[in-house]
Amino acid sequence: MGAAGSSALARLGLSAPQPRPRWLGVAALGLAAVALGAVAWRRARPRRRRRLQQVGTVAELWIYPVKSCKGLSVKAAECTALGLRSGHLRDRFWLVIKEGGHMVTARQEPRLVLVSTTYEDDCLILRAPGMDQLVLPSKPRSSNKIHDCRVFGLDIQGRDCGDEAAQWFTNFLKTEACRLVQFEKNMKGRPSSEIFPSVDQKYQVAYPDCSPIMILSEASLADLNTRLEKKVKMDNFRPNIVVAGSNAFEEDTWGELFIGDVEMKKVLACPRCIMTTVDPDTGVISRKEPLETLKSYRLCDPSEKPIYQSSPLFGIYYSVEKIGSLKVGDPVYRMVQ
Repeated sequence: MGAAGSSALARLGLSAPQPRPRWLGVAALGLAAVALGAVAWRRARPRRRRRLQQVGTVAELWIYPVKSCKGLSVKAAECTALGLRSGHLRDRFWLVIKEGGHMVTARQEPRLVLVSTTYEDDCLILRAPGMDQLVLPSKPRSSNKIHDCRVFGLDIQGRDCGDEAAQWFTNFLKTEACRLVQFEKNMKGRPSSEIFPSVDQKYQVAYPDCSPIMILSEASLADLNTRLEKKVKMDNFRPNIVVAGSNAFEEDTWGELFIGDVEMKKVLACPRCIMTTVDPDTGVISRKEPLETLKSYRLCDPSEKPIYQSSPLFGIYYSVEKIGSLKVGDPVYRMVQ
């Protein structure tokens, strides 16, 4: 600083700053480098690995291409953010609708559970009792109409699969005119914030009820069947992943799961409805069992009534935190801190 600057500071009662020794600057730079290195090391460190506790094994994997129709058992599957996929078959990517776009499920048309789906020669093959098989391309024409649909009161789109498919379902169900639509990856799914406003997780689904994945254990079904006169099958509950080797209802306590190289996070328990009373072999709905028995011992805690109301709980909904692949026989791990 010049003499004029020094005298100006003196008039204000201030003294001019003395020049720092060179070694102080070098030391400061050294300390800064150490501090930055420590921050970088902390950021580079992997997160503390959570402990894996095996709770069972994957016994079955199921994909339900057309909502409410028969499931397809697979030995291995990709687990995408929108649910399971095997080749071109994706879980609940097809939907039967009425002309106005409202969904049609086995709750209204129980005979839908008799429609089976397979994939052959790049085509979707649908079969049903008393009907010629329906052969559809894996993707409908891009010129086909896009419908505005309603699934449990929420808006979602679907591309029309053509008049032949529409007539096939209308003839089989012997009901008012129906159409078949397909969800496409570029379409916007139904957001979790509108399905479960009280849940923090952010995900989307196509036409599944509530989440991309539903898990149920063999032991829970066995426990239920000890209470029923007429036994029911896993088909009544339509899970994507069936777990063997756990205790009955142990899945209620699982939070985050690791299967194959997939990570999943619990959303909520699955509240059950009259869909469970549709016989998957006959397509007849009783509206009674197994729902009434489930209500006798599987109701929620009173504090959770705003979420589940009077529906019994059976199975767990999951979101997909890390996509990957999984197969029958994979260990099911619970991730714990």
